[in-house]
Amino acid sequence: MNVVKTDEAAITYLSERDPVLKNIMEQIGPIERPGRGELFPALLRQIVGQQVSMKAARTVWGRFEELVGEVTPEHVLAHSAEEIQKCGLSFRKVAYIQSTASDIAEGRVDLDRLAYREDEDVIMTLSSLKGIGKWTAEMLLLFSMERPNVLSYDDLGIQRGMRMAYQQEKITKAFFEACRKRYSPYGTTASLYIWEVAAGAIPEMKDPALFQN
Repeated sequence: MNVVKTDEAAITYLSERDPVLKNIMEQIGPIERPGRGELFPALLRQIVGQQVSMKAARTVWGRFEELVGEVTPEHVLAHSAEEIQKCGLSFRKVAYIQSTASDIAEGRVDLDRLAYREDEDVIMTLSSLKGIGKWTAEMLLLFSMERPNVLSYDDLGIQRGMRMAYQQEKITKAFFEACRKRYSPYGTTASLYIWEVAAGAIPEMKDPALFQN
């Protein structure tokens, strides 16, 4: 399993450009988060985990891996919808899984070539797959492909962490874009710290949205 982590070059750059983030980084220190491994299994695991608890998702994914073995498009397509559904998946999720496997196996989407494409092209390609939205594509871009400049406006943890860090009642698109420009090209490192803030890593940072009238 790959690891997504901060590095000194990113921390130095962000410290020079954003005093709020500098303070956060100094308090928290280096961060490592587990990645999501190869892109195709990560895609399917995202589909499996939609709208269920982490515990349930792990259980279902374990059954799915036991069924198909190595998670490749060919192995997935070797099993019927009914077999996959018995792992604990809805027929809609099964349809998404089979459609994704088919798109990749038949060459409509080439995951290998995505490594050489710009972030926005990757997001557009991945979100064209059934069951994969923009946010999911961004998380795959960050945690599977380890791209260095990912900051998701649609991520609730990013929204909450930015409210807490910058003491904003609401993160407008304009405010977010100003931050993204300031963080670039190290949006991923900024994301890691903002998620930590959202999770309560700095207790004195409260969410202003909780105290609105």
